[in-house]
Amino acid sequence: MKKRVVMALLALSLVSATAQALTLDEARTQGRVGETLNGFIAPISHDQETLALVERINKARTESYQQLADRNNIPVDDVAKMAGQKLVERAKPGEHVQGINGKWLRK
Repeated sequence: MKKRVVMALLALSLVSATAQALTLDEARTQGRVGETLNGFIAPISHDQETLALVERINKARTESYQQLADRNNIPVDDVAKMAGQKLVERAKPGEHVQGINGKWLRK
């Protein structure tokens, strides 16, 4: 079951990234957002455009995490944390990730 959840999370992240690829990729490349271990992106830059992107991406992720949790009968927080670990691991060099201590690090 865990393998199915991980595979679904990977597929989900690809779909989410594809739907918003250019905008999300630009924000990551420009250092405006970063991945967190809780499965969501967080703003580094607090301009209106970045905050709107963060809200839109995190809303889509929340819905997807809930669907995965419901299908696999596991807590939604567990799904989000698994996704967060994978997304932080997959961050590209130069992108920001939030460490365990809450500080932003460049990968």
